[in-house]
Amino acid sequence: MSAETSVPRPRESGLDISDSDLFRGLMSEAPFAFAFFDASGRFVRVNATFTEMTGHPVDRHLDRLPAELLPADLTAAIEAALRRVGEDGLPVTDQRIRTRAENDDTRHWAVSFFPMRGGENGDVGVAMFGVDLTEQQMSRELLQRSEERYRSLVESQQQLVWITSPSGAVAEDAPQWRAITGQGLEEYLTHGWLEAVHPDDRPGAEEAWREALRGRTMFEWSYRVRTRASGYRHFEVRAVPIMRHGRVVEWVGANTDVTPQREAEEMRGRLTDQLGAAALRTARLQGATAMLAEALTVEQVVQVIIDVGRTALAADHSAVALLDPERGTLKLSNSGGLPDVTGDEIDLSHSNVMTMAVNSRRPVFAESPESLRAQLVDAGADEARIADFLAHTDERAWVGLPLLAAGRALGALRFSFLRSQKISQEDGVFYEALAGQCALAVERATLFEREHRTAETLQRSLLPERLPDVAGLKLAKLFLSGSRHVQVGGDWYDGFVLQDGRVAAVVGDVMGKGVKAAAGMGRIRNAMRALALTNPPPAAVLTGLDRVFEATEEEEQVTTLAYMVVEPGTGEGTLALAGHPPPLLVSPQGTAILHETEPGTPLGWATSRKQFRFCVPPGHTAVLYSDGLVENRRRGLDAGLRELAAVVSEASQEVLSNPSMLLDFLVERMLGGYEQDDDVTVLAVHVPPTTKSD
Repeated sequence: MSAETSVPRPRESGLDISDSDLFRGLMSEAPFAFAFFDASGRFVRVNATFTEMTGHPVDRHLDRLPAELLPADLTAAIEAALRRVGEDGLPVTDQRIRTRAENDDTRHWAVSFFPMRGGENGDVGVAMFGVDLTEQQMSRELLQRSEERYRSLVESQQQLVWITSPSGAVAEDAPQWRAITGQGLEEYLTHGWLEAVHPDDRPGAEEAWREALRGRTMFEWSYRVRTRASGYRHFEVRAVPIMRHGRVVEWVGANTDVTPQREAEEMRGRLTDQLGAAALRTARLQGATAMLAEALTVEQVVQVIIDVGRTALAADHSAVALLDPERGTLKLSNSGGLPDVTGDEIDLSHSNVMTMAVNSRRPVFAESPESLRAQLVDAGADEARIADFLAHTDERAWVGLPLLAAGRALGALRFSFLRSQKISQEDGVFYEALAGQCALAVERATLFEREHRTAETLQRSLLPERLPDVAGLKLAKLFLSGSRHVQVGGDWYDGFVLQDGRVAAVVGDVMGKGVKAAAGMGRIRNAMRALALTNPPPAAVLTGLDRVFEATEEEEQVTTLAYMVVEPGTGEGTLALAGHPPPLLVSPQGTAILHETEPGTPLGWATSRKQFRFCVPPGHTAVLYSDGLVENRRRGLDAGLRELAAVVSEASQEVLSNPSMLLDFLVERMLGGYEQDDDVTVLAVHVPPTTKSD
């Protein structure tokens, strides 16, 4: 029995158990529970404190056996102790008994049993002494629960708690640390924990720990710890000094495992990078697609691809080659050539990234010279030529992409880089998508150029091959097709000699594009000639054209024209307009005047046609033109007319005296800085200056 609860064995010498004073004191004054049992185990004496244990009054105990009063568990404990005392003749000490009162309060007791002997008769009974330990037990249980809660809290937070001496040396075991790291106790003690810290994190952690020890400040750090399985986990560490009387008595720290958080952050970072890269690739592909959609010719498509290679792919060199299936060669479309090719043509039997892409119909990715060498060798290339190429080029990574349209090879793209490249699966998908868009653009541009040439040929065939050569008059013409969408336009011009020797000059415009506009232009041009040759006055010709228009053309078809008749030599003439811009009269000194006359209405509109005197004095030039010369998306008609009159003043005398040069000059100046989006038709009527011989 402990020193706190055990009762010392009474001295047996001189003991008179019947002494009334002794028993009275035990019964009334003792703070401990007391009971005396006779040799048969019956109660002989109990005190008031003992009744707190049993819950029965004092007199009810007397001359009764424990089994007659007490619960079974308490009876069993008392009888077992009495039996042992009786058999061994020795005390039974520090027995723990728990009792429950009528109000359900639980009490804890420490009891001891001692044999009581009388002089000559020997043993007379057993005395029991009990001490109430309820408060101590409750304190112990509270402490135990507190420790359990603390332990549960620490374990639930994945924390490793440790303690060091004031100097920072580990002096107590930390089983959780050793369970994770696999360190033995001797390895862990003192400063052995540092051996489990990742080598890259160890110097910083050690220095931060020493700094905290010197300053007696909180230690906060993070490092990776080697685990029993030889992997590493991330821990955040915090330790505080425990102070007593101004001195550090120990350090208490906790390591929190933050590996899941770190891994989640790394995963989020990787996902963010991947999403960012995917968004960037998508934006680049959309940008390339938009630029390719605006490119009409193969040359423009090639230039877009070169620009995309430089901006979107950060390629150092880019090349485009189109396939000539009949000759079995790739023709380079951009100048500069390739370091592994002689000339501008590549035979398909010559292995490089472009021919491999075309022959296999698959992309070729070479992330390094070693990768390129291996692929070229597999394709049957000469190893000596490969070595020579790699020795003399500064390129270190290559991409070859086939241009495929409906499974048919159109050519190949080649991008190269001066540094080795890591080409991911996502990059490969992006390259293939880009190649697909480029192939569509190349196919569209090739078709455009072919059909555009056909359209221009058709359009020009509807115009007169040459203008009449008449003494005293010079005619010049200029026609620029604006068929951006491979459709025939409706602009036209004509010049012919009438029966009376005068010359008819006309410029017309059938609004719209395509075969419909071209057919309308052909009908109006032919009707114009027929009417002018039979009844040449301009007003009469326009009136006849109105009747023809109503009979042959649709009502929504808008057609305008300017028609003039000029006398060679004198320049006297007559003009009529059908909704067309007025002629420009240019003097030999560079003065330009727009003829002020009523523009009239387009053909087919009910109106009374009028004609006006229009004279082209010797040395002057009259210019008839379509609206494509003066009007576009960025410049209105009125502004264009003013600009046309103004640019004439910048022409030289040589230009002013030569109608062909004058037309070239006007078209160049009027279209400079603007995108041509319509046909441009210009016709000049020049009356040479008179000479003495005239």
